[in-house]
Amino acid sequence: MNRQALNVAVIGLQFGMAHIEGAMGCGAEIAAICDCNEEHLRAAGDRYGIAEGKRYSDPRGLLGRDDIDAAVIAVPDQRHRELSCAFLGAGKHVLCEKPMALTREDTAAMIRAADSSGRQLMVGQICRFTPAFEKAKELVENGVLGDLYFVESEYAHDYMKLVDNWRADPLRHGVIGGGCHAVDLLRWLAGDPREVFAYGTHRLLPQVPYDDATVAVMKFDGETMGKVFVSTGCKRDYTMRTVLYGTRGTLICDNTSPTMTLFTAGEDGMAHEPEIIDVEVNNHNAVREFEAFAAAVQSGKPVPTDAREGARTVEVCLSIIESAKTGKPVRPDYGAF
Repeated sequence: MNRQALNVAVIGLQFGMAHIEGAMGCGAEIAAICDCNEEHLRAAGDRYGIAEGKRYSDPRGLLGRDDIDAAVIAVPDQRHRELSCAFLGAGKHVLCEKPMALTREDTAAMIRAADSSGRQLMVGQICRFTPAFEKAKELVENGVLGDLYFVESEYAHDYMKLVDNWRADPLRHGVIGGGCHAVDLLRWLAGDPREVFAYGTHRLLPQVPYDDATVAVMKFDGETMGKVFVSTGCKRDYTMRTVLYGTRGTLICDNTSPTMTLFTAGEDGMAHEPEIIDVEVNNHNAVREFEAFAAAVQSGKPVPTDAREGARTVEVCLSIIESAKTGKPVRPDYGAF
């Protein structure tokens, strides 16, 4: 199966428009689009020239189609388990939006479904395809920063105009719904945190029943520390400002700026003048994400963010939420993954 022959169904068009563009940008064929909202369905179909016969209001109508190789699940998080498992069971590869799911039970079920289906399940942790963060990963792996001793990232996003029924669900705490970006980014750069401790406050979003600001400190292997700050009610532009501190240098970057700043030191430990590095601004790089997914499907190699990777990020998020509620440190349990 070559890239041009990959036939894809995109389910959920409120978030799925970028996925349509990502798939088309990689040469895939949009075999079907699906949304229960007729307006969303019509707008997407007309915009991308998708014939009416390929437009569905019920995803169950797609399960039996032998000409669909893969499904992109971009529906509200509460339905990720249901639809991912259904399409895996129908023999389709699945690219599921982040977060993978909202509970440990759902992530476990999705892992089982992927394992038993023999198909690929990739979780769309889009920060791993953001140009600035890809560059950060390269600098870390090449030893430019030395050994990391402190890493921090934030998810700052004002949800005041975004809150609706599914976002107000108590299960979709801001740490897991949006903060999973920052958590997954630090996992990718520094490894799995072994312990977390968190505080939360609820001052800005009366529409939701959960904390709208949370700060979590983390202990990683060795002597590395970390921090994640999540605010879904903050009054500022959306950003994921991230700072990586190493024994040989420091990197300051985010996902919305055209530059990142690198500080390094000489053999005497004295800091050099900072280096400004130009980067592409593409904080939802759906083309790169789909390219990685398609390459794995076509080659039979593992996807970069498989079901277990997605579940580990959810586990850390749930541990942060638990710590903020109990006032006690929590050790994430990775035993099932």
